[in-house]
Amino acid sequence: MLIDLPIIEGRLLKRYKRFLADIELPGGETLTAHCPNTGTLLGCTPAGARTILRDSQNPARKLRYTFQTIEIDGTWVTVDTSLANDIVAEAIDAESIPELSGYGALRREVPYGNSSRIDILLEDAEQPPCYVEVKSTTLVRDGHAAFPDAVTKRGQKHLTELEAVVKAGGRGVIFFCISRDDVKDFGPADDIDPDYGQMLRHAVECGVEALAYTTLVQPDRIDLGRSLPIRL
Repeated sequence: MLIDLPIIEGRLLKRYKRFLADIELPGGETLTAHCPNTGTLLGCTPAGARTILRDSQNPARKLRYTFQTIEIDGTWVTVDTSLANDIVAEAIDAESIPELSGYGALRREVPYGNSSRIDILLEDAEQPPCYVEVKSTTLVRDGHAAFPDAVTKRGQKHLTELEAVVKAGGRGVIFFCISRDDVKDFGPADDIDPDYGQMLRHAVECGVEALAYTTLVQPDRIDLGRSLPIRL
């Protein structure tokens, strides 16, 4: 997926109040960018790290620039969680995800369940619908990707909704989009949100399918990478 807006490079000074990041530009100027990530970004905000900002080109926007990626130990990591759904949808369209191929139609943000919206709904006349919930994942420890990086009641609800989909005869898929490629496997972060880990295991036992893929991140392009083993 190409980034279709101009980008600029800087250095992270600090991320604060969850949605704000101060970035130092090469000329010494400091600007505040929007950080579109509700998690803690544990291990992904070292001061002085190279960053990429995306320019909305909208001077009327309160925060014109978006904090998009950061370099961690030589690896670019996407911190903008809003890009994950686009990356996965594009890969499905290109039939780059064997587990999700063979569907005739793809819709996004479709209402379902208890006041929820599914990220991606795959439909085909010859098979049951497939509900795909995408989770953007930045947390990595000793080469192991993990989710979540903070307690997520919303994420727990999504697992329950996917279980209901499977019970009703559809396919339910939880797709962990790892926002980097320096990892060897994926598993739930039980030390951070033990309830989520327990619910993920239960969902899989009930027929929800879990997939984890890396992404290949460059300053101006992000593409889905390789499938990862999942540790449950």
